Amino acid sequence: MPFPTMPRPLLPPHSTPPPGLRQAAAAMALRLVLAAAFAVLAPAMAAAGAPALGINYGQVADNLPPPQAAAVLLRAVNATRVKLYDADSRVLSAFAGSGADFTVGLPDHLVPRLAADPSAASAWVRANIMPHLPATSITAVTVGNEVLTGTDTTMLRSLLPAMEALHAALTACNLTSRVAVTTAHSLAVLSSSFPPSAAAFRRDVLPYMSPLLGFLAKTGAPFLINAYPYFAYKADPGRVDLSYVLFEPNAGVSDAATGLRYDNMLHAQVDAVRAAICRANYGKAVEIRVSETGWPSQGDEDEAGATPENAARYNGNLMRLVAQGKGTPAAPGKPLQVYVFALFNEDQKPGPASERHYGLFKPDGTPAYDVGVRAPTISGWKGSGNGTGGGAGLVVAQGPGGADGVGPGTGYYTVSAAANKVKRRRRGVESLLAAAVVAMASGLGWSWS
Repeated sequence: MPFPTMPRPLLPPHSTPPPGLRQAAAAMALRLVLAAAFAVLAPAMAAAGAPALGINYGQVADNLPPPQAAAVLLRAVNATRVKLYDADSRVLSAFAGSGADFTVGLPDHLVPRLAADPSAASAWVRANIMPHLPATSITAVTVGNEVLTGTDTTMLRSLLPAMEALHAALTACNLTSRVAVTTAHSLAVLSSSFPPSAAAFRRDVLPYMSPLLGFLAKTGAPFLINAYPYFAYKADPGRVDLSYVLFEPNAGVSDAATGLRYDNMLHAQVDAVRAAICRANYGKAVEIRVSETGWPSQGDEDEAGATPENAARYNGNLMRLVAQGKGTPAAPGKPLQVYVFALFNEDQKPGPASERHYGLFKPDGTPAYDVGVRAPTISGWKGSGNGTGGGAGLVVAQGPGGADGVGPGTGYYTVSAAANKVKRRRRGVESLLAAAVVAMASGLGWSWS
């Protein structure tokens, strides 16, 4: 596929383009480069049978680089699916034409408003979805986050009506075939999770969950679960096998009722959700996706296992598992779609130290730990306010070498034999991304050191 070229501006000989024109041209060039990169890589990965990796792009921080820089890092880990917790216009505009699939979020505080006033749902769609389609691919909207494990009764009662109002607003815009409406849950919606076949939803959750499952089955939307084996290990490190939660060789556990053997906890957690859904009579019609999973690289003294080494092992092995297209023991023929949490460490998240150290990358773009990423890293960003502030700009350099046999400067990441099939096509794409970011620095007003 030929790469697009930028037309040369009509300017007098030896003239210097005005700053506004330079920035506009640079921004357009970056969009074209991103479009070429995603257009080449996504079909190649699909042809190789490798499911697309998803990444949660959280922004609870005051020191993150701009979305254009984040795009380079997303490509470094083969992520063509991105999940936001809002509908940030800066991010969605930056990825226009890229081909990346976005899941955007409707914040918790808007849920009661949409439930009470359907016109609010229409207004939200017009303001947050319509301006970005079709240039940016938006495939789903999550309504709230982990609402059913909260204690706010207004939120509990409002969740499904808000989802229905949003779906009706999308229907009015002829977008329901393109954009699904769903919501993400924590594993706390289950009364128990082991053995997987015995799992069921909590009795207090079931009155809200049953009609919600009916909505998902009717509309074809996926069931989203935030699953963190780390929490199980942290709670009882003396009894939980670390290798079992890190996808490494171990004795495994068996479900006596089904005869299925589990060699990792994530698959057991997903099949527990599957059993709970089946028990509610919606199992065959609802797809399960892991909307969040990850491992912190740092934590407080009482947070067992929160180390760079364990984070690298968990996320590195998880990426290989996703790239192999494996399903769970209860659904081996259905590749599991997973969104890793998260792209960046987020310095303003409340709670224990681990909450601020789930990122694959630090805010300057350097890897938080080694999971084999060989791609342009972004360092020296001195801006603030989620990449909107000024500063010294970005410095792009090749990441450290790995053990996959790839020479320096290629700028790509391999997680499985399936991904090896698209190496040659990815090499040109990632090198183009690195070169484009460097070449357009002056046009965007970034400085280099």
